[in-house]
Amino acid sequence: MNFDYQHLPEGIVQLLAALGIITVLIWVFYANTVRKVIRLIAPENRFLKPDQVWLLVIPLFNIYWNFVVARRLADSLTNEFFDRKIAEEESPGKIAGIRYAIFFLLCNIPLPGIISLTFFLLAVIYFVAYWVKVYNFKLLLEEHDHFLESHNISKKG
Repeated sequence: MNFDYQHLPEGIVQLLAALGIITVLIWVFYANTVRKVIRLIAPENRFLKPDQVWLLVIPLFNIYWNFVVARRLADSLTNEFFDRKIAEEESPGKIAGIRYAIFFLLCNIPLPGIISLTFFLLAVIYFVAYWVKVYNFKLLLEEHDHFLESHNISKKG
């Protein structure tokens, strides 16, 4: 059975297109936040290259890539925090990132309406929570860099 978009009212088609564009823009801003965090991490501590995060913007592929980013970003942050002697949780952000990735995966599986809606709402909640956590790691690393600069301390020492 083929779905014919020509039989949908024009307003619905425009709304769906707008929602698609807004979703991609949100993913772009999120990926940019992750990229900024990775750029603050010393290259030898990275498990992910900054430009690899743009794969988060690719629909369907990002279902898989969310798991990769959650794991590799946490490993990178663990190394960086260890080197900088910053006390932080073990595998920073990994649990929050994996939770988001799981619910994002589940909301992309065709299921009955209320179940899909529940998974979608949980994915949005965990997405926002993870994004905030990643942003806070960015602020922590920037603050540490400013502290080192103001005290004329090298990052390695």
